[in-house]
Amino acid sequence: MRIVKLLLLSVVLMSCTDKPMEDVPSSTEQTSPVENSQSLTYLALGDSYTIGESVPAQQSFPYQLSTELNKLGYQVAEPTIVARTGWTTDELIGAIKSRAITQKFDIVTLLIGVNNQYRHYNIDTYRTEFVQLLNTALTFAKGNPKRVFVLSIPDWGVTPYAAGQDADQICSEIDAYNAINQQEAAKAGVGYVNITPISRIAKTDASLTANDGLHPSGKMYGQWVQLLREQLIKNLSK
Repeated sequence: MRIVKLLLLSVVLMSCTDKPMEDVPSSTEQTSPVENSQSLTYLALGDSYTIGESVPAQQSFPYQLSTELNKLGYQVAEPTIVARTGWTTDELIGAIKSRAITQKFDIVTLLIGVNNQYRHYNIDTYRTEFVQLLNTALTFAKGNPKRVFVLSIPDWGVTPYAAGQDADQICSEIDAYNAINQQEAAKAGVGYVNITPISRIAKTDASLTANDGLHPSGKMYGQWVQLLREQLIKNLSK
């Protein structure tokens, strides 16, 4: 969704509650630097959450992830990003086709669905199109499910932008969408990173929300990266 009126964001397994979640540290235990002479390529597919709407590009989670991996000794190229604020699953599918990307990648992330929920699209259609996107992500990752990572959809209902709206309904709908993307990720055997609980901490921690009052701040993206990094490092040798 466009911050203009097409709102936003892109998960589950976190019940709707007014109780703030336990905070996630901005950095977890240190991982020993890895000697790796091979350059890794990274494709990020999604919407405003992937491009990092309202924060500098370097604070978006794809760029922060690349930076983290480089610090650990991996040589990661600048991420290739196919994402735009407001995109739904069908729009992401269309954009991928129009880009006609033939390159294969070592790492692929997929975060999509918040705009489907925001526009009240049919949730069964979301499942169908999400599976299509997941299969596309696998193709880009040379068919290796250990190199594909699905991120859950954040809960924008706790943000200032959602003031006056039914936060509980938004929460329930986000959980329903996340139940789908988690189920399909499990079927495909790809990685699944549940960042939704972190997004809900923003209800009581304003520093986790960008100045637009809707999207995550660079700080929140950094916390997503810590969760994603742990899974990714385990899978890089597979």
